[in-house]
Amino acid sequence: MIADKIALALIIVGALNWGLVGLFTFDLVAFICGGATTLLARIIYIAIALAGIWCISLLFRNTEVDKANV
Repeated sequence: MIADKIALALIIVGALNWGLVGLFTFDLVAFICGGATTLLARIIYIAIALAGIWCISLLFRNTEVDKANV
């Protein structure tokens, strides 16, 4: 499903960003957007959070049924 792939891509961006924050105290999203409080950065952070919520549903899906629908 396309929404799953978009959510996964956003989760990867978020994970890499948090890795950079943890290792180097460098927030890539804030750097690209001109600060963590800019509208664009906040939209990206919210999109990543929503993607995380979406991915919770992946834990409860029946993968056998999903494969049959492909």
